[in-house]
Amino acid sequence: MTAKTQKTNPRQTERMRLRQELAREKAKKAKRRLITRIAIATAVIIVASLVVYGVWSARPTDSTAGGQAPAFTLKTTAGTTVSLSDYRGKPVLLYFNEGAGCGACTQQMAGIEKNPGFAQAGITVLPIVMNTRAQIQPDLDSFGVKTPYLLDDGSVSKAYGVLGKGMHANLPGHGFVLVDGAGLERWQADYPSMWLEPATLLQTAKSKL
Repeated sequence: MTAKTQKTNPRQTERMRLRQELAREKAKKAKRRLITRIAIATAVIIVASLVVYGVWSARPTDSTAGGQAPAFTLKTTAGTTVSLSDYRGKPVLLYFNEGAGCGACTQQMAGIEKNPGFAQAGITVLPIVMNTRAQIQPDLDSFGVKTPYLLDDGSVSKAYGVLGKGMHANLPGHGFVLVDGAGLERWQADYPSMWLEPATLLQTAKSKL
């Protein structure tokens, strides 16, 4: 019996070793699966968080502003000079945007120009950018925009509190300020989505006057 037992021990030992190796391999596979699941779950959470943040940050901010609108006088791309006081007695919609290099910004103005409702309502839209004429004119030509742009050194944008409302801390984002005929701010809004349907913009402006 002893000799027979001695003969079978190596086999049992080998089987035990194989079982242990299989167990270790299963444990490694289970660990890898767990790590993969955790990584996938983390990635899903990150993506979902980014989507939620993107939706949240792209929400328009809308406020019924009050008080006297800051006065200004600016040069334009047409070589003329425009003052806010030139429009006393008429509503003015100031359009602050990123300017040169922002196709969506220029496209917004092109869309506004194509809507006759602004002129019919007596609302003048004044686009304001922190650019030189040489910087912004190619964009206007590219989109066929005819309205002269007001060229701001940053002081007007700062006075109206529109800096840092977009992707750049030192530039306006994509916003509007409605000034009535008495020179009072009636409405202000910023659109991180970089677009507002001109018909919707017109309807909103008319409702605030």
